[in-house]
This record gives sequence, C-alpha cells and structure tokens, in this order.
Amino acid sequence: MNKKMSFAIAALILLGAAFAAYLFWQSEQPEPEIVQIRNIPPSPPPPPPPVPAPAPTVSREIKTPPAQPLVQLAKSDSFVFDALADLVGNPALMKFFRSEQIIRKIVVTVDNLPQQRVPVKVMPFKPPAGSFLTAGAEENLAISPKNSGRYASYVEIAEAIDTKKLVELYVRLYPLFQQVYGELGYPDKNFNDQLIETMDDLLDTPVVKEPIKLVQPKYFYQYADPGLEALSIGQKIMLRLGSKNGKRVKNKLLGIKQELELRANAIGGGSDRW
Repeated sequence: MNKKMSFAIAALILLGAAFAAYLFWQSEQPEPEIVQIRNIPPSPPPPPPPVPAPAPTVSREIKTPPAQPLVQLAKSDSFVFDALADLVGNPALMKFFRSEQIIRKIVVTVDNLPQQRVPVKVMPFKPPAGSFLTAGAEENLAISPKNSGRYASYVEIAEAIDTKKLVELYVRLYPLFQQVYGELGYPDKNFNDQLIETMDDLLDTPVVKEPIKLVQPKYFYQYADPGLEALSIGQKIMLRLGSKNGKRVKNKLLGIKQELELRANAIGGGSDRW
C-alpha cells in the first residue's frame, strides 16, 4: 500500500481494532478430601497426576499497525500535495495545483465561494490559461462556446479523483482543516458545516440557456441578467464552466456529499446539518 495513502485510511483500520479483546477462561477443581478410618492407617495419597505442559497461548487480539501521528499544519504541504498526486494519478495534471499552504487555501476558498467574491490568489488552483472568451458585441455580447474548453483540465481532475479515497484523506486531515477554520475567526463552528453549505450552493446553480449574455459597463464583464449577476461567486464560476462541464462537476459534488454523509461520525465535531 502506498505509504502516504496509508495515513488516509489508518483511522478506518483502527476502528476495527477497537473490537479486539483478550478472552480468558480459568477453571479450578477442588482437591479431594482424604478420609481417615480409626485404627486403620490411612493409605498414602495417590501421586499427583503429571502436570501437562502448558498449551501455547493463542492470542485473540487483532493486531493493527500503530497510528501514524498527524502531520503538522506548517509541514503539511508536501504530504497533501503528494497525496493529491496519488489520487489524481496523472502527474501532468498536478501543474494546475498550487503547492503552498494548500489546506489554508482550500479553507479560505470554501468559506468565500458562497459570497460575492474570492481572491484568485487564495484559491488552491492556478487560474486557467488564456483570457476569458466572449462572442458578439454590445447587445449580442455573450460567453463564447469555446470558453468552456479552458476548464476542461480542471473537470478532468475532478473526475479522475476517487471519491471514496478523497473523503478518506479529508477525514484523516480534518483536524488541520478545523484548525485553519478556527484561525480565520470561527473557533466555535465546524468547517465541515461550511463545506456542506458551499457544496449545496454550487449544486443550486441555476441551469441557464446558452449562450449567456454579458455586459461590459467598465473594465470587467458582468452577466446581463441582474438575477445571474447577484449569484454567489461560486455559482458564477459554475456558469462560466459551461453547461456540460457544470453538469459533470455537479455529479462529482453529489458523490462527495454522499460519501461525507456516510462518514459524518468520523469527522471531528460532527455536523448538525445531517
């Protein structure tokens, strides 16, 4: 088993060890009483039976490898990056990840996606290459159908990662996610609740007929529909992916959410959303 991935599943192995115990059974027979008859010398007691050699002890303990200590937050980047590389399984796709302060960037991004904006520099992924692609002009300005191709590699990463193993890694590292979340100013809240809230927000992204019209009042593009422009930054990003990419990402998010629900009790602090 891969050494780094063994950390991610160590907690599950230890759960099985909790059911192990030693079974002991001892029984003793009382020694027979010697009865003496008057005037008749008592017969000597019979020699004790030979003591059999002790049978080899059979241990019923379930042996498990010792739990690996959790990596410290300040030293977690190389571990998390290598673990993600194992999950992705394609070294060429790892160029899209940022390799510094990975857990902190994930927490900050998750916290901000349901809001109106998230700084690009705090996101765990590097921005897609090239410029945002549009088509038409003035009243016919819209997102170009070719723009979705800029996000193809990111969608490929999402689909390449094994959902179960990803959640196992998340459960293993959850104390670090919670530590960062507390440092952001939420010491009494659970990061997992925020993660579920963010995923629900992304899953609620409306399905919009394409092409999606835009306006450019100044330097930046905006959605022509005020209702779309009022969406969270996470939902705006989902629309920018294009309908086909967005559907694939939603399917992956649903799988992750379901796996998280199965492992809710293993996550520190639990969640009152389930």
